[in-house]
Amino acid sequence: MQRRRFVVLDRDGTINVDRHFLADPAGFELIGGAAEGMRRLAQLGLGLVVVTNQSGVGRGIVDSDAVAAIHDEMARQLEAHGVLLDGVYWCPHRPEDGCECRKPRTGLLERASVELSFDPTQAFVVGDRPRDIEMGQAIGATTLLVRTGHGARFEREGRIRPDHVVNDLREAAEVIGRLIEPSH
Repeated sequence: MQRRRFVVLDRDGTINVDRHFLADPAGFELIGGAAEGMRRLAQLGLGLVVVTNQSGVGRGIVDSDAVAAIHDEMARQLEAHGVLLDGVYWCPHRPEDGCECRKPRTGLLERASVELSFDPTQAFVVGDRPRDIEMGQAIGATTLLVRTGHGARFEREGRIRPDHVVNDLREAAEVIGRLIEPSH
């Protein structure tokens, strides 16, 4: 039996409006089309997991309870659109800490794949920054850069080469749908 495939999503700039070091759940705002795209991905039978760097915790700007409250608000807003997440994994460390869980390293994605029982090489990694794409490439996943958040700027700079570039999560769902169901 084939294991369920997963979409690994960045949070800030991909699912929600990027508010530099978001510390209050009241500031959480879904990007237009994000919930619709995620709902379509779930309808395709794909699991949905969020993997996000939250260095504001390591920097002392945001505390862990605030991150948990923001993730609760994200889940609440997505659920209101019929979207259920299979998991949320986050790294509290600063870039200079050298941890294995901070993207572009693959520690969080590897942990999610073990805990949720999916093959990370068969996953789709979607994000708006080079570190998202680099994490996906390092593990052998299919990568999609969204132009939301910082994605359009990184696309223009040409520093990264994702497998696909899309406008938003709605378009990401269309591309992934064609990849897994080529006859449609």
